[in-house]
Amino acid sequence: MPIKVLIIDDSALVRQLLTEILAKDPEIEVVGAAPDPLIAREKIKQLKPDVLTLDVEMPRMDGLQFLANLMRLYPMPVVMVSSLTEAGADVTLKALELGAIDFVTKPKLDVAKGLTAYGPVLCEKVKMAAKARIIAMPARPVDKPAAAAEPATAMAFRPTDKLIALGASAGGTEAWRVVLEMMPADAPATVITQHIPAEFSRPFAERLNRHSAMVVMQAEDGAPILAGHAYVAPGGKHLEVVRDGARWRCRVIDTEPVNRHKPSVGVMFNSVLKAAGTNCVAALLTGMGDDGSRELLALRQAGIRTLVQDEATSVVWGMPGTAYRLGAADEVLPLPQVAGRLLELARTA
Repeated sequence: MPIKVLIIDDSALVRQLLTEILAKDPEIEVVGAAPDPLIAREKIKQLKPDVLTLDVEMPRMDGLQFLANLMRLYPMPVVMVSSLTEAGADVTLKALELGAIDFVTKPKLDVAKGLTAYGPVLCEKVKMAAKARIIAMPARPVDKPAAAAEPATAMAFRPTDKLIALGASAGGTEAWRVVLEMMPADAPATVITQHIPAEFSRPFAERLNRHSAMVVMQAEDGAPILAGHAYVAPGGKHLEVVRDGARWRCRVIDTEPVNRHKPSVGVMFNSVLKAAGTNCVAALLTGMGDDGSRELLALRQAGIRTLVQDEATSVVWGMPGTAYRLGAADEVLPLPQVAGRLLELARTA
């Protein structure tokens, strides 16, 4: 049975383009399109689609409000279609927080060319969304905790020369919040690679920073890697960890995609193996594909402790599932247990 898709976008051109792009894939059937959420609401009842594509800015009802209502009353897989702007990035991250599975970006200029070039990725994300788990994320405070107060669930940790290396893809933007909220202000230095476009990585890091006692920032080339700090790979570039005397630094490089991704979790894991060795612990969280899975195996074979997120709490059990099947994981854990276990392992790494 093909995957039934309903397209929701106020632009007639975008609706037509998305319909043509998705219809080319034999595994996808576009069952309808709607110019606004109110019409979409009726079409969802009539057509019973498997996946929605949803624009953010639309008339009569804001896309985020529609998404919030949908996830509360009729939860289903949604792929957001958002503009390539900083404001669009913040709204898209909010959509992922509300339960959207993933997103595609549409350029402000030459929309037809931009969307057509992104066609294969769009089809892949729609098919992934159809298989994804709809996981309700609990509401959390929007402001960073005061410096003197740690989250109640955080485990005390004293600064060391340990390093935590983490990778994720689809579903990861919200999984990181769960992990980082439970990290205390003096947690080990942490490096993160999330598959994300260039325009989205800085707003993503800033959003995570508001929810963590750690300092979370987009990685800059040459920046020292310090305890109590988490460094997010810039979108469209790779993040490596390099040793500089007795300390580590970030290296940001603009080379070819690896494992079809840029940033690539595999690139970061390989660098961690060289720079940190057994002073590191590593984990793969929810994500589509296999980026980082073979490299996680290499880490484990070198004596580095490794974790993967379990299938039940993953939006997509692609990257962690592949790692598990390769024998790359010392442990398989539900998402709420990942932070605590990383801290325990870092004490003995």
